[in-house]
Formats: sequence, C-alpha cells, structure tokens
Amino acid sequence: MKIALLGYGKMGKVIERIALERGHEIVLKKDEFNTYDGLSTADVAIDFSVPSAAVSNISASFNANVPVVSGTTGWLEHYDEMIALCNEKKGGFISSSNFSLGVNIFFGLNEYLAKIMKQFDSYKVSMEEIHHIHKLDAPSGTAISLAQGVIENSNYANWTLEEAQANEIHIEAKRIGEVPGTHTVNYDSAIDSIEIKHTAHNREGFALGAVIAAEWLAGKQGIFSMKDVLNLQ
Repeated sequence: MKIALLGYGKMGKVIERIALERGHEIVLKKDEFNTYDGLSTADVAIDFSVPSAAVSNISASFNANVPVVSGTTGWLEHYDEMIALCNEKKGGFISSSNFSLGVNIFFGLNEYLAKIMKQFDSYKVSMEEIHHIHKLDAPSGTAISLAQGVIENSNYANWTLEEAQANEIHIEAKRIGEVPGTHTVNYDSAIDSIEIKHTAHNREGFALGAVIAAEWLAGKQGIFSMKDVLNLQ
C-alpha cells in the first residue's frame, strides 16, 4: 500500500517506521517546506500535523481522491466543513483524537462506566490529562472525547477547564516534560472514589493504530471511526 504522510514531525517519523515495517511504501513526506507532489499516487493519507495545517492537508487529500486518516487535534471547528467535502468528493475519512488501540478500548470502558454512574448522583466526575510540553492544544483531543463519552451517557451537559458547575465536567490539563499521554477519569464522593486511567508509555501505540486504520480505510468511501476499525460497536 502507498501512504502519504501529511506531517513529518516526531509522530510522522514513528508512523513511517511502522508503515515500512508492515510492508508499505511512503510516497510523500509533507512538511512546511515541501508541496503535495506525490499525494495523488497514494492509496491513503495519514495526517499527523498541526492544527493550522490539518484542514489544508485533509482538503488536498479529498481533492486528490485519497482517503484520509487524521490524528491531528485542535481544528474541529472545521470538522463539519471537512465532512461535507468528503461527502462531495465521495472520499473516505477517519478522524480520531487518539488512534491507540488501548485508548479506544478505554473510550468504551469510560462510556460503560458513565452509564452505570448516571444513577448515583452523589459522585462528581472530573478528568485529568498530562502531556509533553510541546503539545499545542489543551485540553487534549482525547480528554475531550472522554468528556463527550460521559456527556452522551449521563446528565452532564458540558466540560470546562475552569471551576465546574453542577452539570459540567472539570478537565485539568497539565504539560510536563516528555509525557506521551496520561488520561484519568475520576468519580468522587464523600465516601469513596472510583478511578479509571490510561497511560501511554511511548508514541508507538498512536502510530500503530493510525497505520492499522489506514490499512482498513484504503479503498473505502464514507465517514468512519476507530470503533469501525476495531469492531467495538
């Protein structure tokens, strides 16, 4: 399979190595200094860039009839626009805040726990996410996805980085050293606490999941998620 890498930073280089190990060919390594030459020859594009470049990368892929796997976060105000373009071009698209297989299992666990805890209003939910100091957005896309998973399965209405109101989920975002990513969901009451936690040890899990998603998406049309890729419905 031929892969175009849109974004060639630390994550892009790890994705490249894993893709090559799995027998794929890299036809484009797009960064701020080169063009999209070679994109149209790709079977699939993987976008791990920065928020300011994501929309251009995704648009260029759809316009070149190349399906896209995007792991860039911080650009979701343009999500509906990209979905519309994907449908117009009959493209294929997977956008996820986190492609780690473990995190996507964690998403399912988070939603299941939220359904259970909905009936116990003595518990207040909060979240903490810790990432490396180079991460540009806060809270992380993964934390937002976790919060949304709770909101969709509970009486909570919103998340906030500030002091939370009764129907809000407080997210504490920390930037420390080179931490790849740690996410914790807490349910606290006056009597006890329940906590679920996912800790990434390195970037390998994000990269492997993105390559697996690209393998699955190649040749498909439509809007998909990691639940489709991993058959987690």
